[in-house]
Amino acid sequence: MVISGTPGAQRYDLNGLGELFPRLRALHPDKVALITSTREVTFAELDRESSNLAAALVRRGVVAGDTVSLFASNRWEWIVSYHAALKAGAVVNPLNVMLTAEEARFVMNDAESSVLIASAERLSAIQGVLDEIASLELCICLDATVGEALSFTELIAEEAPDFAPVQVEPASLACIAYTSGTTGHPKGAMQSHRSLVLNCAYTAIMHARSDDDLIVTALPCTHVYGNVAINGTLMVGGTVALMERFDIVETLSLISERKATLFEGVPTMYAMLLNSPELAHADLRSLTRCTVGGQTIAETVIEAWERISGAPLIELWGMTELSGLGTTHAAYAPNVHGSIGVALPGTQLKVADIDDPAIELPAGRPGELMVRGPLVTMGYYNNHQATAEAIRPDGWLHTGDVAMHDGLGHFFVVDRLKDMILTGGYNVYPAEIERVMIGHDAVALVAVGREPDDIKGEVAHAYVVLATGRSATESQLIEYCRTQLAAYKVPRAVHFVDSLPTTSSGKLMRRKLRELRPEADRRLADAATDKQ
Repeated sequence: MVISGTPGAQRYDLNGLGELFPRLRALHPDKVALITSTREVTFAELDRESSNLAAALVRRGVVAGDTVSLFASNRWEWIVSYHAALKAGAVVNPLNVMLTAEEARFVMNDAESSVLIASAERLSAIQGVLDEIASLELCICLDATVGEALSFTELIAEEAPDFAPVQVEPASLACIAYTSGTTGHPKGAMQSHRSLVLNCAYTAIMHARSDDDLIVTALPCTHVYGNVAINGTLMVGGTVALMERFDIVETLSLISERKATLFEGVPTMYAMLLNSPELAHADLRSLTRCTVGGQTIAETVIEAWERISGAPLIELWGMTELSGLGTTHAAYAPNVHGSIGVALPGTQLKVADIDDPAIELPAGRPGELMVRGPLVTMGYYNNHQATAEAIRPDGWLHTGDVAMHDGLGHFFVVDRLKDMILTGGYNVYPAEIERVMIGHDAVALVAVGREPDDIKGEVAHAYVVLATGRSATESQLIEYCRTQLAAYKVPRAVHFVDSLPTTSSGKLMRRKLRELRPEADRRLADAATDKQ
């Protein structure tokens, strides 16, 4: 597989990402590749330490095709471990740090993990279930060792200057990444070496990434968006400033002090930044573009961020089953606000009738977004039924997203099909209501979920975090919605809360909104008491 970076960059062949660091070491040995709160790491150090760990894994019995699970928050050791596993010819299994011990046990058993590399915190949390993972043979701790785990620090100190990455076939399995599992058990999407390399390369090209770039991100390494943002930048010789978790002050400080050229995040991060008093004192002049994905974002938020930062905010869309992005805007093309962009090279998209996916819908008609091409998952690990349900015989993948297109190549996501609210026979999409409500100057964050209703079947309820220094009543926000939404789409109730439930990547978790009702009711009761 031949990949080239920006115009004028050296071309090089990659069968898999395990071959990436040796090439980067040859091109930029002493350049800082990765910045974290604990260490700055050069390309030469990333290559040497990942090779040392890969050699240590091989010496301890890891063979090509073995599964290596990674369980830790963002840190430089995660990046080294990811590339070490690929260099050893192993299959990477990233574990979401929010998994419980039982959830982690299920995933590692399902993925048939033979190695676990984890932080002391995560390793301690799952000690009680390790004996229940039949395939597990080796544990490595990134910090002070826990139990019988080996020391990561000692392993990367075992020099292996002659180690060469195990040769892999581009079409072979590189990663088993598990979906969030909102219904039943999560499913392990199989990502090929080809899909990982292509997604990083195409993302880099579409966003015009180069070795002049320094990106700031708190996107989880375990998430495909975070993986592509990190490796797509490293691929072209750029530098990544990686936060352990999203923090407003740290984000703004890194952008200012490091003269960052890109910030990459999800909609809630931008909404929180825009609501922060710290933003008024931040220096964002170095930013040349920013990216946003994970969920739909209101055009009002895009416009506000672009106005304040002076940088275009580029929307993108992707999924675990694509190893990252499926669409985005090219950096030098028109940035159509509200659109997730155009298909990545070699990727086919269509909007299909929800009841009959064989029927392709014309421009302006909402249906299910479907995708086909080399980025599409190889299937779900050990789950032939789920694979058959998701991927049609002709190769088209069901995404579960409702979308439409404009006939000019641009696609627009309406919402997740599973989040649709059926009220009185009408389809109501929470994201549409959220995009309207975030336009009110008193609303900092908003999420909309379904509630059962005796008459309508289901109705929409909105959960709102008020903007700093602003106030609004439930009736005011409902009336605001009436001016912009059809009557059946207007939320039946508004609940005021201090925060919204999110995933480790910062995406809203609508299924957990009802858990906020006690907090909202207490706030309402307190407000009523204050008036008396």
